[in-house]
Amino acid sequence: MTETDPRPDVERLTWREGDMPYSEAFGDHFYCQTDGRLECGHVFLSGNHLPERWLETEKFEIGELGFGTALNFCETFRQWKLHRTPGQQLTFSSFELFPMSRGDIDRALSHWSELDAERLALTALWPDHRDGVIELEIDAQTRLRVVCGDALSGVTAEERQMHAWYLDGFAPSRNGAMWSETLMRAVYDHTAPGGRFATYAAAGFVRRNLIAAGFQVEKRKGFAGKREMLCGEKT
Repeated sequence: MTETDPRPDVERLTWREGDMPYSEAFGDHFYCQTDGRLECGHVFLSGNHLPERWLETEKFEIGELGFGTALNFCETFRQWKLHRTPGQQLTFSSFELFPMSRGDIDRALSHWSELDAERLALTALWPDHRDGVIELEIDAQTRLRVVCGDALSGVTAEERQMHAWYLDGFAPSRNGAMWSETLMRAVYDHTAPGGRFATYAAAGFVRRNLIAAGFQVEKRKGFAGKREMLCGEKT
């Protein structure tokens, strides 16, 4: 069954199999159909050597291409609360062209009871007007920034140096601009020395663009039967 939300700001969404959001604009699901939360752990957390690298610094910066349903943020926040130490600070900066409404985020994340606390913390603060830079203090040790608009413009203008990147745009075959060499170079330029990236994508042109940008790239086993994923480091 497919249900379309008629509101203009979320017209690009349809809902499949209950609460599985699907982008009509890009012809792709917002997360892995097997289990997006577990995929986040396998790809983005493990690929960036988290949570162990959180111990390296008092202030840790994560950058993300594609905020989507906020699933990666909420799972990261859940893990962060389990492993952080007093005084540590996490800033999670995501770059998103079409930020979802509060209701759509709540609906998408309600699929995972494991994330109920994180979902409620986020949706309680999520604004009705979504433009510019959304800055939210989720708790005393956690800050969320969502930079609304074109990813290349947002990353290029960014002043922060990220310790970890989640590259999570729609599939490279459907959203090539999010995987371009120009954007990968901007990501590299805004990565701290020794910083890492991880992505579910393993397409040849994505790997070549990451290498051309300057990253040392490695292949790993993908999630849920996917043959490969990519991760790497700025050395």
